[in-house]
Amino acid sequence: MPMVPTKGNLIIAKNTLQLSRTGYELLDKKRNILIREMMALIDKAKMIQEQIATTFTQAYGALQRANVELGIETVEKIGLAVDVENSLEVKFRSVMGVEIPVVTMQETELKPSFGFKSTASCLDEAIARFNDVKKMTKLLAEIENSVFRLADSIKKTQKRANALKNIMIPRYEEETKRIANALEEKEREEFSRLKVIKNQKAAK
Repeated sequence: MPMVPTKGNLIIAKNTLQLSRTGYELLDKKRNILIREMMALIDKAKMIQEQIATTFTQAYGALQRANVELGIETVEKIGLAVDVENSLEVKFRSVMGVEIPVVTMQETELKPSFGFKSTASCLDEAIARFNDVKKMTKLLAEIENSVFRLADSIKKTQKRANALKNIMIPRYEEETKRIANALEEKEREEFSRLKVIKNQKAAK
C-alpha cells in the first residue's frame, strides 16, 4: 500500500531506503567472506581425502601382510585388545555468525596393546597407519560439517540480499521519488494559490 505523501513519510522512506542499502552491502560482504572461507575448506578437504586414500592403501597393505604372517584369527584377537577412541570433543567457533565445529581429540602416545612375541612389524605399521587415518578422518569430518554449515548460511544470506536488492531497495526508491514529487507538486500549487491571493489583494 502506497504511503501518504507527507514530509514525515518522506523521511521514513529515505531512512528505510538507506537502511536497506546498508543492509545489502553488509550482507554482500558477509556472503563474500563466507564463500572465501568455504572455498578454502573445500580445497583443504580434497587434500585430506587424497591423504586418507593413500594412508588407507598403506594400512590395508600392511594388514594383509600381517594376516599372512600371523594368521587372520591372531590379528583379530590383537585387534580386540586395541582401545576404543572416546576422547573426541566438539566445540564451536563463530565465522560471521556461523557456528563452525572444532573437533579435538586427545593426542596420546601410540602404545601396543599386545605382546611382541606373536606379532610382526607389518602389524605395527598397520596400526600406525590406521591411527593416522583416524586423525585425518576427524579433521575431514570437522571440515565437511563446516562446509555444509557455511553453504547453508551463504544460501540464506544470498536470499536476504536478493530480497533487499530486488524488492526493498527498488520499492523505497520509487516511494521516495513518488512522495518527493507529490510534495513538490503540492508546494507549487500552494505557491500559485498564494500568488493569486496576493495579486487579488493588490488589485483591491
